Amino acid sequence: MELYDIAIIGGGPVGMFAAFYAGLRDTKTVLVESLPTLGGQVTALYPEKIILDVAGFAGVKGSAFIESLNQQLKLFPVEIKTKTTVTNVQKQHELFTITTDNNQSFQAKTVIVTTGKGSFEPRKIQVDGVESLIGQGVHYFVTNKQDFVDHDVVIAGGGDSAVDMATMLNEVTASTRIIHRRDTFRAMEQSVNVLNNSTVIKETPKKIVSVNKQVDGKLAITLAHVKEPDDITVLSVDDLIINYGFLSKNQTVQSWDIQPTHDGQVFGVNQQLQTSIDGVFAIGDASHYIGKADLIAVGLGEAPNAVNAAINAFDPHRGGPGHSSAMIIKNGHLE
Repeated sequence: MELYDIAIIGGGPVGMFAAFYAGLRDTKTVLVESLPTLGGQVTALYPEKIILDVAGFAGVKGSAFIESLNQQLKLFPVEIKTKTTVTNVQKQHELFTITTDNNQSFQAKTVIVTTGKGSFEPRKIQVDGVESLIGQGVHYFVTNKQDFVDHDVVIAGGGDSAVDMATMLNEVTASTRIIHRRDTFRAMEQSVNVLNNSTVIKETPKKIVSVNKQVDGKLAITLAHVKEPDDITVLSVDDLIINYGFLSKNQTVQSWDIQPTHDGQVFGVNQQLQTSIDGVFAIGDASHYIGKADLIAVGLGEAPNAVNAAINAFDPHRGGPGHSSAMIIKNGHLE
């Protein structure tokens, strides 16, 4: 059975960077991801979104960010398993046996969990008939903003993703509206400032009460004022993008033999990012400690610490990491 130094479970941005850094530290590493491609939610849900919390970038499109991480991964011979779900993790004699849904098994000296908050699906809008219009002008995901060039678009939601989506699409649409049931938006302050200084039309505090397909192919969206229900507005638009956030669940992890102490979707960790089980670490949105912010930047910073702690767990006599500026990479190995 193949034996790795580190098994990283979860191929989102944090898992990808952890795998790169594990390669930088010259460890035998495998990266396991259940989706067909790496990138996690960034790839699956918002590849067009501009990410603002990555150091060194004034703003980077999600797809470009993941491509950069992919190029970084290629510097080292990290084994990558996509379309592979980990169905069980067992610990025996200080080694972890990892079983997957395609009847593969391998062992690892340590495990780093980077699954985020687990599988995800969009939070659905509770309006009759909308689900039957998915793909006919109603969307939960935007993978290419060029699909909306010169369209009249409505975005439903008031959080970071909805606000950022509105300002991003407003660059190419004929008109953009954002609907939120509250007077104020829940997004980051700077994102709200950008929205307020744009030509995006804000429909607040309002809610969608009906969506119907018109004869001309457009959508008729009926809005009601939250505080004055008789104040009705009907919009005729090409697209409705619903962005109420996502529901996450970690059922796969909960089926494993090992069960680190967790609170809901996330694992509690110590200063070394280790869970309650020796040799198992958790970073990114899969972990929690007092004062933590769930940002990509935080997860990226945790990755080297978890890798270094994992190495110390299986090889405590190995020296600590040197400065990367003093390293020379040749043919996938450090010199």
